[in-house]
This record gives sequence, C-alpha cells and structure tokens, in this order.
Amino acid sequence: MAKAIRQMEENVHLVDIVFELVDARIPAASRNPEVSRISRDKPHLIILTKKDLADSQQTAAWLNAYRAQNIPAIAIDSRANVTPKQITNLALKILGDKLAAEKAKGLKERPVRAMTVGVPNVGKSTLLNHLVQRRAAQVGNTPGVTKGQQWLRSSKHLELLDTPGILWPKFKDQETAQKLALTGAIKEKLYAKDDVALFALHFFRQYHLPELEQRYRLTAADRELSDVDLLLKITANLGMRDDYERASERVILDARRQKLGGFTLDRAPQKEATDHDPEKA
Repeated sequence: MAKAIRQMEENVHLVDIVFELVDARIPAASRNPEVSRISRDKPHLIILTKKDLADSQQTAAWLNAYRAQNIPAIAIDSRANVTPKQITNLALKILGDKLAAEKAKGLKERPVRAMTVGVPNVGKSTLLNHLVQRRAAQVGNTPGVTKGQQWLRSSKHLELLDTPGILWPKFKDQETAQKLALTGAIKEKLYAKDDVALFALHFFRQYHLPELEQRYRLTAADRELSDVDLLLKITANLGMRDDYERASERVILDARRQKLGGFTLDRAPQKEATDHDPEKA
C-alpha cells in the first residue's frame, strides 16, 4: 500500500483529472482519505461503481448530495455499452475550460489523461477493460488483483493511468472496516467472519427485513432475538447445526450476491431543514 501511494504521488502531475472509484454500496466508507491529499488541486470525478448491487434510491440520493456540493459524480454499471461515452464526455466537460485555453494557445489537440484510483475490489479493472475494449487489466473477485501502474488508451479523447487498489493504514472506526469487509474490499483472512455477519444481520434487520426473513425462513417471533441468537437460528435453519462460522460465510456471500436484494450500507446525507422547509419542526 505504501508503494502504491508513493507511485500515485509521483505520477499525479502527469494527469489532468482523477477518477476516484467508490463502491455504490458504501460511497463514504470506500473513499480513501489519501486520495484527496494526493490529488491535491486536480479536477476530480467520483465514479460510483456496482450501482446494480446497490439500493437505487440511495444511489440517487447520494448523487443529489454530491450535486448539492458541486462535486462531479456519476453512478455506473461498468459493463454497460454507454459507460465509456458517459465517462469520456463528463471528463471533457469538467476540463472544458482547460482544453479551450490550450486550443486558444494553438496547442495540438490531445487526449485527456486520467488517473483511476480506488480501494481494492471496487471494480477498477472491470471498468478499465470496458473503457479500452479489451482485457488490459486483470480482473478478479478478490482484493489486490492489480499489482502495478499502467497506461491504457480508451479512445482518441481519453488515456488512463491504472493504479493498484489502496486501503489506508488505520480505519477511523470499526464500522468502516466492517462495511469494507462485507463488500469484499478486505481479504478474508484479515477479519472474523462472524463479526461481519453480525454486522450484516443488524443492517438487514433494519432496512431489508422481508428479504432477510424470506431467505432464511425466519418468522415474526424471530424478530425478538438478539443478533447473536438470530445468527444461531439461521445456522440451524441452513442445516449447519452449530457451525456458525460456515453460516456467517453464507450470510456474507448472500449479501454480496444480491440474495438479500440491492443494498447501500452508507445512507445518503439528508438535506438539512431550513426556515422555508414545510417539514421543519
């Protein structure tokens, strides 16, 4: 991670814009604070990946929140045919003034250069391969697939500098770590599966109870159980006896594979009430 950060610091001056990829399921938790420091005064585009796995209403709310802060952002399905054109056009729009100034000076037209950054397993390689229309970046379902930096040509308008996924040395709180673990940004050997499963159950009980009950054959009476007892009940319902470690893994995988529906662990910021808001108390 330290090496990847150092490489980004050394190469950021080569690019016009930074594409920061964040997981649409955890738009806040998957933003590495090092990226803001490294990108300095470079124009910035936040790209919410895996929108097909997230709660669509929450994704829309997050985009509205970014818009309210004048932060360029877009939510994408990395494999959609329209994605390359959407990202390229948005980058050209963000850099419009700079490119116009270069043209006025008589400089030769050139492609925009963008650095792509994000946490492990955020979907960078999948997006990049689609942008360049070939298998240029290695793709995997586990964090840590991309090992080094490489330049890729997307079109005559866009060149991309790929970078390895980076996590920060210390998370600000345990909840951030649990969100990253549940969505697959942290290697499995680095966290306790039962802790992450309990975190998942607590969230799904609050926001996706019908899906949770249907998936694991739970009853209304089970709603009174603690998270720990609910995990034990699910373990039994899955026919795993007292192997709650195996059941924990199932809960985690079910969440990632949308067996419990699309979800967003980071809830979008709510618009603050004003004197003109009719709902203000």
